[in-house]
Order: sequence, then structure tokens, then C-alpha cells
Amino acid sequence: MPAPPVDIETLAVQVVAGDRAALARAITLVESSRGDDRDHAQQFLVRLLPHTGGAVRVGISGVPGAGKSTLIDALGVHLIDQGRRVAVLAVDPSSTLSGGSILGDKTRMARLGRDPRAFVRPSPTGGSLGGIARRSRESMLVCEAAGFDVVLVETVGVGQSETAVSEIVDAFVVLLVAGAGDELQGIKRGILELVDVLVLNKADGEGLARAEEACGRYASALQLMRRRDPAWRPRVMTASAQTGAGVDSVWAVLEERRVLLEADGTWERRRQRQALAGMWRLLAERLEADVRRHPAVQARLADVESDVIAGRLTAALGAQALLDAAGWKSDD
Repeated sequence: MPAPPVDIETLAVQVVAGDRAALARAITLVESSRGDDRDHAQQFLVRLLPHTGGAVRVGISGVPGAGKSTLIDALGVHLIDQGRRVAVLAVDPSSTLSGGSILGDKTRMARLGRDPRAFVRPSPTGGSLGGIARRSRESMLVCEAAGFDVVLVETVGVGQSETAVSEIVDAFVVLLVAGAGDELQGIKRGILELVDVLVLNKADGEGLARAEEACGRYASALQLMRRRDPAWRPRVMTASAQTGAGVDSVWAVLEERRVLLEADGTWERRRQRQALAGMWRLLAERLEADVRRHPAVQARLADVESDVIAGRLTAALGAQALLDAAGWKSDD
């Protein structure tokens, strides 16, 4: 294995000491898609593990225009005022070359971006749901080791990125805006099944009455959903990121959830399940990557893909043909 690009022993010490420049370098390392960097990143993370696990991990999603970044800024400032340190990972499912929506997000988190007790970082996914799960989870661990006791993971609210993020956090918050079409198209049943706290944002001025009315409708809808955690009934509430109204209540509900789930052991069991799920996701990623790189597979790939597209092979038979080329042996 080539020598690591940085001294991972020194970098780990610097991260635990709260060195912000080291924190940025460490996240760059764990987010790298290079094979040798991934190996070094895992060695680095092992050194950090004893210092992780102490943060509350919250995923925040919602339809475009719901005010996610503005609410995160308000919530982060509220937490800092309580003496907490806040890290924000803004998941960008777009190309790392295009930059996605991160510049706008950081602009709307202006107060957090200026505060030394906060850390705001874009987290590119590498174009896959697996990328979200791996990179964001490992970046969270780095932030925890650096002493941040709240980690907020923002998704852009498109595709299935919400599902991937919900599987690596302790609580999942969805933001909506009443009267903006959310009732019909902005939120799907699959997202409702993930929700721990649903917030009707922009509940101020003329929007306050609409938000309060929508609360009842969503509360009724959530009652029909199967609970992810039997001990927790998903909550629906209003808030205004612009005025700050209700932001403290959002955190109070999240704290209530943490206390309740810690009391019956659900909190720790959930994290254990997430760690094992991450292991299996990584295993699947590695196996797929190895199969794709296999010379015999590369030689057959174009023909097999053509046969599947043309309907001469089923998807299952196409997959089996590639596995056979790679010499994969199965007991099935």
C-alpha cells in the first residue's frame, strides 16, 4: 500500500484537539474516492472511534424552497447559545464539479458560517446513494471526534437521498411549507414513513394560519404510518426560521425523543443496526466495484448490456453472465 498522503497519526491527534484546518483535511480524506485514500481513511477512522458517538445526529430534509438552510442556521445559533458546538454537513448529490446548491446553502447559513463554534461543510455523494451513506456517516464521525456534539445533515430533498440520510442519523426532520403544493406533490408516503419530526416552516404572517391548519392534516396522516420506533410518536409542529418562532421547540422535541429512546435502549440499538447496515452497504459497493474492474467482465460488458437492452437477456441472466465472467461461484 502506498504511503498515506498525510500522517494519519498526527492528523487524528489534531482533529481530537479541535484543529479546524485538520478537521477539513480529515473530511477531505474520508470523502476521497481514490482506492488508496479509502484504505488510509479507514486506518485514520479507527484512531478516532474512541472519541466518537457523543453527538446527536439529525437529518433535515424538505422540498426545495421549504427553508432548510435558513432553519438550520436558526437552529444552529439556538444550540450555540445553549453552549453546544454544531457541525453541518450539506449533502450534495450533484457532480462534485458542478458544485450543486452548496454555495447558496452556505450563504443562507451566514451566522453559523462565521461562528467558530460551528462548522459547515458540503458533503458530495459521489453520485450514488451509497456515497451519501458512506461519506456522510464517516464525516459525522470525524466531526464528533473534533468535539461537535450536534451534527446536522441537510439533504437537498430530491430523489432517494432522504432514505440514505435517514439511515445514518438518530432523528429525521422534514420541512414543509403549508399552501405551497406540499400536500399534493412535495411529500410522498415513503418520506412520511421516515419522519420523526415534521415541521411546517414559514409559520409567520399570513402563513401562520395555513401552517397551523396543515398541522392537523399531517398529524392525522402520520397516525396511519407504521412507526419506525415503537416508543416514539412522530410529531408535527410549526416554526419560522425567519423570525425564530418555534425553533427552540423543534430542538426540545428532538431532545425529548433522545431521552425517551435512550431510556429503553432503542437509541443504542438503532446505532448498532446502522453500523452493521453500513458494513453490508460497503461490502456490496466493494464487490460491485471489483466485478466491474475485472478484465473478463470489461471484455463482455458491452455485449451483455446490449443483450439486456434488446431483450435477448433478462436483467438477472445478464448479471449472472457478468458474475460467470468474473469467476464468481455461488451455491444457489
